Amino acid sequence: MKHLLLIFGVCMSAAAFAQAPVDTTLKVVHIGETVVSATRSSQARTAVAQQVTVLRQAEIEQLNTSTAADLIQQSGAAFVQKSQQGGGSPVLRGFEASRVLLVVDGIRMNNAIYRAGHLQNIITMDNAALERAEILYGPASTAYGSDALGGAICFYTKNPVFAEAGESLRSGGNAFFRYGSANEEKTAHVEVNVGGQRVASITAYTFSDFGDLRMGENNGFAAFFGKRRFYADRIGGRDTILRNPDPYVQKFSGYRQYDLLEKVVFRPNANSSHTLNVQYSTSSDIPRYDRLTDPGPQGLRYSEWYYGPQQRLLAAYKFALQEWGWFNGGARATISYQNIEESRHDRRFGNPQINHRMENVGVWGLETEAEKHWGHQSMSMGLDFQYNDVQSEANRENIETGAISPQNTRYPDGGGQMYNIAVFATHSWQVPGNEQWTFSEGLRGGFTGLKARFDDKMFFPFPYDEATQNTAVWSASLGAVWNSPEGWRLALNASSGFRVPNIDDLGKVFDSQPGSVIVPNPDIKPEKTYNFDLGITRVFAERLRWENVLWVTAFRDAIVTDVFRFNGQDSVLYDGEMSLVLANQNKRRARIWGFSSNLEADVYDDLALFGSLHYTRGRILQDEGDDLPLDHIPPMYGRVGFRWHTPRASVEGFLLFNGSKDINDYLPNGEDNEQYAPSGGMPAWMTANLNGSYRFRRVLALQAGIDNLFDTQYRVFSSGINGPGRNFRITLRVRW
Repeated sequence: MKHLLLIFGVCMSAAAFAQAPVDTTLKVVHIGETVVSATRSSQARTAVAQQVTVLRQAEIEQLNTSTAADLIQQSGAAFVQKSQQGGGSPVLRGFEASRVLLVVDGIRMNNAIYRAGHLQNIITMDNAALERAEILYGPASTAYGSDALGGAICFYTKNPVFAEAGESLRSGGNAFFRYGSANEEKTAHVEVNVGGQRVASITAYTFSDFGDLRMGENNGFAAFFGKRRFYADRIGGRDTILRNPDPYVQKFSGYRQYDLLEKVVFRPNANSSHTLNVQYSTSSDIPRYDRLTDPGPQGLRYSEWYYGPQQRLLAAYKFALQEWGWFNGGARATISYQNIEESRHDRRFGNPQINHRMENVGVWGLETEAEKHWGHQSMSMGLDFQYNDVQSEANRENIETGAISPQNTRYPDGGGQMYNIAVFATHSWQVPGNEQWTFSEGLRGGFTGLKARFDDKMFFPFPYDEATQNTAVWSASLGAVWNSPEGWRLALNASSGFRVPNIDDLGKVFDSQPGSVIVPNPDIKPEKTYNFDLGITRVFAERLRWENVLWVTAFRDAIVTDVFRFNGQDSVLYDGEMSLVLANQNKRRARIWGFSSNLEADVYDDLALFGSLHYTRGRILQDEGDDLPLDHIPPMYGRVGFRWHTPRASVEGFLLFNGSKDINDYLPNGEDNEQYAPSGGMPAWMTANLNGSYRFRRVLALQAGIDNLFDTQYRVFSSGINGPGRNFRITLRVRW
């Protein structure tokens, strides 16, 4: 630790005394910036009515986080829940998991088994391979379709660099190694770019090894919470409760991850390009840490509970034209295939039988769009198609004898298929003679079909052989933006969103909580949101930007898990115990509202200040009695800090903070995980964080940082694992 402190001090000192020209890549105010995510085509950010946060490559490298989930959280762009170290579930405007859309290079990551509770799929996106990320707040269904109720997180991976005029070949790359003390992280990344005049490729590979996560030791409330005092292990063929020699180390939370990106671009002429994009991510087994801490009759409920290797394969071909006849803004078509493998494995304490449930999802997709510009107007239109095929298997293994026996599958054992096809169009118009005003409209319409088959009725006597749905869906958006010469900006945005029930909603059989089981309900219909934003922004002398957004969302036909009768019974035998029957049903109306404030200031050429604050409030509307708190609503959270930078050195310090969440604001038996919170609710917390970097030569740079400087003990609302304690990070980067 002394050596790490010494290196960090040297890095900070070098940065403090370095004298060099100003590095504009780390400025926080970016006037004239364009965004892609809002309309799926490049557009000036000042003309976009929807609230957007942009994370650029320089900022991503500066934050130097371990995973994409940590990137979103550390940037302050969104709230992130965690059930285990190997995960992260972003929350946008009170919506989470399958109600937040993840997009990579214009392709939907959400698939037919994305659940509505908490998800960890975002970590399959390698943040070391990112060129930028854009976060859309509020419904984005007009541009992207189902699931974008709370917004969309759009990732854009790095593109290869071509040789310049006069060069026959350009090659280069970079590599880094990072160590983190809180979880003994060891991450290695290598990236190689080879480019000619017509063909260029980029290859990126990342390996990470995360050990058990150490929590902070300085608590900010009355009693220590989340200590791992005991854990279960198997000794001499028997499950045994052992005392943890260091209760601040969250035993069985470590895992490993592997990520690969290969992108090849062929440009036969100046007007067209062909892109082959291959991404692969896999991991070791990932312990489900919160379940491993559940109490049971013999001390702990589970001896084992882990996710199997989480695999994501994406293979995509994209054809793009700079101009295509009438569409002078260009046209693009992307054909893609994704294969996702997930599994979960659990064994009760003292029970030799371990349950294995495996899922495989194949996703075929087609995304097309074309742009037309004329006068002060532009229009984009396209067609989207996606087909999901879900296969689910299960068995039960006796770890003492090796005997394999049948087990009920998580999803319909006969398989499930889901398709969606839609057309969309967006239009923007800058008022002639008064370019201060920009109006925009968008419309999407389509159909979704779903079919699930129930073949084996050994475990559940389903009253049907299959469940089918065919649903028409639509969404729309309307925006107006006023940009004054004095630096004022007013944005009005009205939009609707939808989420079509998927295989997880319709056909899942799962124990959401001990003593209860979720069973299929084929009668659910799409969820809908209706949203209104008011944004007021002030820019001073292109050095200070202060954005404030007020918003309100009406949530209709919300799918909730509630008591249900299955074959006339309110309880069934599941996994050896009588369990209360629950099912997903459209039974909820809710109202969600809040505000966000973002301040960015380039105080001097080499000094920037920044801050963000997000507040969300949600209530379930009751026909009788008082309204109830809505789940997934985070407490107030934010980020405030400074950044000092030159081309050779930079220093960044910031505070991350969360307000408290009173237990009375939790939805009972909802998704807020009150069982993993202190009795009074989740306390407020704040961490202080420092990052520093120094480039010794063009090819060599050193980064060092301290996360959670004061070793605060904390847990993020709705999470089942404590946040990391004081974490010393050191990264060596090499470029060539």
